[in-house]
Amino acid sequence: MKIDAHSLPDDPEQLKRMLLELQQHMDEKLAEKDAKIHELLQAYNAKLAKEYAKKSEKMPGAGEVFNEAEDILDEHDKALLATSASVKKEKAKPKRRPLPAQLPRIEVVVDLEEDDKMCDCCQSPLHKMGESSSEALEFVPAHIKVIKTIRPKYTCRHCEREGIESVVKTALMPTTAIPKSIATPSLLSQIIMCKYQFGLPLYRQETMLGDIGIELSRQTMSSWMLRCADLLSPLYQRLKDVLLSQPVIHGDETPLNVINADKATSYMWLYCCGDDKPSKGTNIVLFDYHNSRAGQCAVDFLDGYEGYMHVDGYKAYEQTNATLVACLAHMRRKFIEAKGNNKKTVKADVAL
Repeated sequence: MKIDAHSLPDDPEQLKRMLLELQQHMDEKLAEKDAKIHELLQAYNAKLAKEYAKKSEKMPGAGEVFNEAEDILDEHDKALLATSASVKKEKAKPKRRPLPAQLPRIEVVVDLEEDDKMCDCCQSPLHKMGESSSEALEFVPAHIKVIKTIRPKYTCRHCEREGIESVVKTALMPTTAIPKSIATPSLLSQIIMCKYQFGLPLYRQETMLGDIGIELSRQTMSSWMLRCADLLSPLYQRLKDVLLSQPVIHGDETPLNVINADKATSYMWLYCCGDDKPSKGTNIVLFDYHNSRAGQCAVDFLDGYEGYMHVDGYKAYEQTNATLVACLAHMRRKFIEAKGNNKKTVKADVAL
């Protein structure tokens, strides 16, 4: 703001008031700028922490929330606690857990030679007083075998002698998962498990099989995977029906890179019920692949599901008929971001 010297009043008191007002105005502007800079700096640090800092959502002292009883101990109890704390605990020695009892065992007896079964002192024969034993775990590589199916053929000799047309009879071929292929259910399940459970691509499985003399191309295995998807579709549909009959389910979507896909980023939509550990309840996890993150993907899968659904804050789930339940882990993460690297106690600590 430019000030014309000729427009200023000659009264000293009025000039003082104008100067004080100007100073107050400048202080307010500087305070606003400082607050804005502080806000931008916090956002910048939060962005850096989100991208590069170590991720930890543990809250110091969170375990003390329910320690009211310890806060009101009398002096006698505190003395007892202090005495017990002063006693050093012996460091627990690591113990090797026994090997599972259901594993088959082969006993190998390592005995003395007959000449050594004599006393070194008096040369009298030794007697067995007991034995010591130890166990070791041996790994046996995958055992592959060929199942040769033989179907005897039968015909009538009388019809052959009389010149009558002879009919050849033979048993029907047993049902196979993929007709006219060398794949058995055990081989298919092994390939599926290695690829989807342990993330072992088909080209690596091709190499592993080649190392033991089995020539099986990845193109063939890929074709088998497509056929298995068709075979297992009734099972998938049955699991989906059971999943959507549960009162509470969970949903989420995660990006997925697919080679030669129409879009650079595809999405695997996941739906599950139950808990993280095996129990008597129903535990189902289903995957639904799409090359889109549109809400219609969830609408089509849920097919009118009206139960409770735990999801994050993604707006696409609002298009469904489910009653959305907020995820506490995602909510808590926002308070972690709000706290940032602030070492002092702030309002976010109350929620945490």
